[in-house]
Amino acid sequence: MNLNIVLYKPEIPQNTGNIARTCVLTDSVLHLIKPLGFSIDDKAVKRSGLDYWKDLKLEVHESYEDFMAKYGEQRIFLATTHGGKFYNEESYKPGDFIMFGKESSGVPEEVHNAHKGIRIPMIKTSTRSLNLSNTVCTIAYEALRQMDFPNMK
Repeated sequence: MNLNIVLYKPEIPQNTGNIARTCVLTDSVLHLIKPLGFSIDDKAVKRSGLDYWKDLKLEVHESYEDFMAKYGEQRIFLATTHGGKFYNEESYKPGDFIMFGKESSGVPEEVHNAHKGIRIPMIKTSTRSLNLSNTVCTIAYEALRQMDFPNMK
């Protein structure tokens, strides 16, 4: 297993679709923590034209607590604007989990406090941050680079 990408209560289907495509092309597992702000049933996926969805390694978790009950002993990094180290200063290993908060509000304080925070450097001129799918791609490729791009050509 290469990498696990975790989306905490994602709200925007286009972001999740882009992230799913990145996961397919990097052989990463996508974990979605409910509730979701959209449907991922077969009809919705087909209507959206996500022809790669069938190739996605996907796990859907009913809640954060369910996710933690299953994976809480694993290394889980939280990508957050309040993170300590820059994402490229961390050392990643196969099987690591990188969690990303929901687009509108990130994660609650207790989730934030439970995981090691990493961040992408940005200038502080506004209240905005990078788009979620861009952030996932940036951090995932750094983690995979450190792993020498396993199973990738």
